[in-house]
Order: sequence, then structure tokens, then C-alpha cells
Amino acid sequence: MRVTLGTPVSQAPAQVMAGFTRALFEALAPPFPKLRVLRFDGCRAGDQVEIELDAGLKRLAWTSLITDAGVRPDGTHFFIDEGQVLPPPLRYWHHHHRIEPGPGGGSVIVDDLEYRTASRLLDVVLYPAMWAQFAWRQPIYRRWFK
Repeated sequence: MRVTLGTPVSQAPAQVMAGFTRALFEALAPPFPKLRVLRFDGCRAGDQVEIELDAGLKRLAWTSLITDAGVRPDGTHFFIDEGQVLPPPLRYWHHHHRIEPGPGGGSVIVDDLEYRTASRLLDVVLYPAMWAQFAWRQPIYRRWFK
């Protein structure tokens, strides 16, 4: 399943990319499940992010690897995180973060996510929760990068 959301912000792509820090990552976390960052290397190729999700009765591990990052000729900054260790029911996670040049010298932060579980039906059932998790980020991005 694919979820794509774009958020216009007023800072230029290079400034926004520089702002993708551990502090922003923690600020973007939704209220549930509770997230604890165990490791955050950054957003360059080869960097790793490890988190623990506290779902109440159980704590779940999540590890993502930044598999690619850079700047495209059009000025778009990007990085891709791919799930290495995923909490159930996820089986596949590919999150392409793009910071595209926007109007007036600003940017559009694009969260382009592809995920899969063991079942296409479960993928569809999870879609509203996935969409909501990334829609949650939009006002945070706007505040962070005003």
C-alpha cells in the first residue's frame, strides 16, 4: 500500500534537510504507540534508526536503515529509510522523504511511504491509521520549519 502526503513549509530545501534531526524525529511521534528512540545516526546513507514502540502490553522493536540520500538536479533533497526489523504486522517498509523546492523559496516536505503486511486486506485495513500517522506530522512540520 502506498501513502503520500505533502506539506508546504516556508524554509528552503537545504534548511529543511538540515532540520531533520533526532529532536524533529521525536517531535513527529504520534501519541500512540509511545515511541522511544534508542539510536538515531542521522539521515545519510548508511545511517541507522532504532526505536522501541510501547504498545501497552508489549514493547516492539523497529530498526530502519537509510539506504539512499542526496540532492537531485532540481534541488530536491531526499533520503530513504527502509525497515530492517519491523513490528508485526508489518513485513515491508520503504519511506521516501523528499524536500522539494516550493513556491516563494519554500519547500514541500513529501512523505512517500510504501508498506506491506502478510495480507492485502490487512494493508487496506491499516491504511487509515498509516495516513493519520503521517497527517499528524503536517502541523509539526509547519511549526518546525516556519
